[in-house]
Amino acid sequence: MSEPLLAFEQVTCDRGGRRLFEGLSFAIAAGEALAVTGPNGIGKSSLVRLAAGLAAPVAGRVARRARVALLAESAALDPERSLADALRFWTAQDGGDALAALDAVGLAHLAPVPVRFLSTGQKRRAGLARVLASGARLWLLDEPGNGMDRAGLAMLGERIDAHRADGGAVLVATHIPLPGGAMREMRL
Repeated sequence: MSEPLLAFEQVTCDRGGRRLFEGLSFAIAAGEALAVTGPNGIGKSSLVRLAAGLAAPVAGRVARRARVALLAESAALDPERSLADALRFWTAQDGGDALAALDAVGLAHLAPVPVRFLSTGQKRRAGLARVLASGARLWLLDEPGNGMDRAGLAMLGERIDAHRADGGAVLVATHIPLPGGAMREMRL
């Protein structure tokens, strides 16, 4: 197995004085995906924040060996700008193609629409477009299927599979099953 793009080594996480998990170890290499499952409030989002470097573990070590793209609860797109312009803010930094990414997630027809007018599912797709356009090898997706219909979930599975086939790795925190190729599963 190649060197993992993400590794947790005996990681312990507390949130608000409550221990969420301890001694957690796993690794994700190129071409792999890990789905972290469990009920709301169990620590899935905290695990993603640790993986992204937005929080520090109480104990243990998190190693990232690739550029990271994060899809968190918020799409991180300016609600007052058109979808295309809001996405171009990010692609200008990453060198990606905003319109190609919007097309890949089925939103090219909404490029001129202000982000604030998008539905919940459309905002999740827009956030995924930002991840796609980043060119990052390691995707960290926190509840990416929230608000998506069947077509959106199918598209999400296809994008994850394509990213893995291209040598990328994916960590997904989810409480709903996602379509696509075989994904390892870890329950918190």
